[in-house]
Amino acid sequence: MTKEFDVVILGSGPAGLQAAIHASRAKTDVLVMGRKHKSSIHRAHVENYCCLGSITGDKLLAQGADQALTAGAQFLDEDVIKILPIDTGFTIKTESNQSIFSRTLILAMGVSRNKLGLAGEKKLIGKGVSYCVDCDANFYTGVPVAIVGNESAAVAGALTLLFYASEVHLLSEKLEVTETLAHQVETSDVQLHMGRKIKQIIGEAALEGVLLDNDKRLDVKGLFIETGAKGAVELASFLGVALDDEKFKYIVVDKEQKTNIPGVFAAGDICGPPWQIAKAVGEGCVAGLSAAKMAKKRR
Repeated sequence: MTKEFDVVILGSGPAGLQAAIHASRAKTDVLVMGRKHKSSIHRAHVENYCCLGSITGDKLLAQGADQALTAGAQFLDEDVIKILPIDTGFTIKTESNQSIFSRTLILAMGVSRNKLGLAGEKKLIGKGVSYCVDCDANFYTGVPVAIVGNESAAVAGALTLLFYASEVHLLSEKLEVTETLAHQVETSDVQLHMGRKIKQIIGEAALEGVLLDNDKRLDVKGLFIETGAKGAVELASFLGVALDDEKFKYIVVDKEQKTNIPGVFAAGDICGPPWQIAKAVGEGCVAGLSAAKMAKKRR
């Protein structure tokens, strides 16, 4: 039996939850799909969100989910396998083989950070390992840190970290940046380790250091992995949703968070940087209202 909704939201991070709150309050039937623990902020500490003090990511998501439930949204902790567009909406197939019909879709799946794939990396996320300098630099004030990456995100991140950390190590196989940016980092206090990779992440409850492929140990308390981000856009591509012209990683939207496909909206990290909760929540608000408005017209 196919279940029917006005708005189905793929993703239960800040963008998806805010979209659910607004779409539900607009008197539409809303389903949120996805697992909250997959959100990039689930293990994070949040201190830079307006009007809210320090809070852990999991508590923030739990409060958002409670608000969405109170507003009337439903939740399904499953991933989507396939989306089939039809004249009046979309048919969604879930991993448990459920069939769901929705008049509109909001894509808020975020992005999947490029990881190093080393033992202990996942366990230490939020405990020394980070994928966002802009988000977490403040937590490493006065302590030594390392950053990994070849492109502008890593180099600019290393320069930013100089304002916080006691020492900054940049591990890069090869700098793939402009001459100006390369000169800035080469003449700065950043300690360069060119051609080096991390062989081992050291630490159990928290990061204690990293071991390089030349067996040199760096006793750092923070490790920033800034190797870019891969957009969670496979489903979007299947639907024909347009991606950015430069990197083909992010979904292109207008001021109403509409994509080029009628009935499909997007919000949050999947629409591109900066990777900030404030941006995700704002876009989620707009997407929720826009999707609800279109869903009512399609009834």
